[in-house]
Amino acid sequence: MRTRSTKKNTINVVTLGCSKNIYDSEILMGQLKANGKEVTHEAPEEDEGNIVVINTCGFIDNAKQESIDTILHYAEKKQRGDIDHVYVTGCLSERYKPDLESEIPDVDAYFGTRDMPLLLKTLGADYKHELVGERMTTTPRHFAYLKIAEGCDRPCSFCAIPLMRGKHRSTPIEDLVIESKKLAAKGVKELVLIAQDLTYYGLDLYKERRLGALLKELVKVEGIEWIRLHYLFPTGFPEDVLDIIREEPKVCNYIDIPLQHIADPILKSMRRGTTKAKTDALLDKMRMKVPGITIRTTLIAGYPGETEEDHQVVLDWVSAQRFDRLGVFAYSHEENTHAFNLEDDVPAEVKQQRVNEIMALQMDISRELNEQKIGHNFKVLIDRKEGNHFVGRTEFDSPDVDNEVLIPAEDIYLKVGDFCQVEVVEAHDYDLIAKVID
Repeated sequence: MRTRSTKKNTINVVTLGCSKNIYDSEILMGQLKANGKEVTHEAPEEDEGNIVVINTCGFIDNAKQESIDTILHYAEKKQRGDIDHVYVTGCLSERYKPDLESEIPDVDAYFGTRDMPLLLKTLGADYKHELVGERMTTTPRHFAYLKIAEGCDRPCSFCAIPLMRGKHRSTPIEDLVIESKKLAAKGVKELVLIAQDLTYYGLDLYKERRLGALLKELVKVEGIEWIRLHYLFPTGFPEDVLDIIREEPKVCNYIDIPLQHIADPILKSMRRGTTKAKTDALLDKMRMKVPGITIRTTLIAGYPGETEEDHQVVLDWVSAQRFDRLGVFAYSHEENTHAFNLEDDVPAEVKQQRVNEIMALQMDISRELNEQKIGHNFKVLIDRKEGNHFVGRTEFDSPDVDNEVLIPAEDIYLKVGDFCQVEVVEAHDYDLIAKVID
């Protein structure tokens, strides 16, 4: 016997993947809400409603499998009569729509990354162009992602993002300022700037790199206290941004620059447009121009043709550079990318071993850098209360991916979303213990 959800005509949006997907879901929900629709985000089963929209990720194997598993989960719920409709959008759907339609036909419809107006129409809503900056945010009230561009023009051999997101398209500065003001009016204090490549910002609209110009406008927005930069491509890095980071108190001393590898033969095969010497020179310049800057990077282990010698070059380099934050992915062989023409010749177990070796080295570095913070004071933004601790972040830590500061809550009350001054009293591999100071 079929059962029906009691939350009729409620649309539950489920988001998978990166912060860019979170942003897209927030825009979708803002449009739906403006059309008078009842919308939830990743609601518990008893409140999820009768319509589900899954915003998928198609980046690498693990992410694709998670998306497929989620689609199958909701398709089965539809078969049982627990929900009425399932729609799929996002990167996986953009990339594999014909295959998905064939393999999982119980989904009502599949949409690509640029099909939001069509998805809205299917959901009985109209795309409202006048809703500049209107979103239904899903992050904690005090921080939000600000996507300044879509797509990517870079030729990286391993990356399928241009297949799913298309060419780079910058959002005009004036629209981003409007959006930032609306976020600040809702209580947002920290903006995390995201794009596939922040450093390319403006080349399509203004015929020159304009990330620095954008930052100079965003720091004027009243209520915004931190502005954080994610995903800066190293080739063609706009050095005026370093001067702004140093001079503008609102721009965090923090850069996320995914370097991917450092051995020259691998960088060449990856089509990164740089060398180890150029990368080291850029990192030196960052640290010289912005003393104390925190650098976060991401690496790929097990790329086709990567030898033990190449891997050792990476280990030696990570040891020498002592990155504040570092993550590693095992290489994923993605169809229709340039690297797919190469033999995926590093066995899976070797890829994982190399990932583990890099991360073990980085864990030691992280602990040593954290121990140097003991006895020092920092400004911390409180994200949440968890157990017996308030949990916050310094300007050197991005939400969800970086270190956290734990403040014992026995004898003190802190408000989520507020800033406070703390002294670090204890250090661990990835977290700090601190006490509030006057």
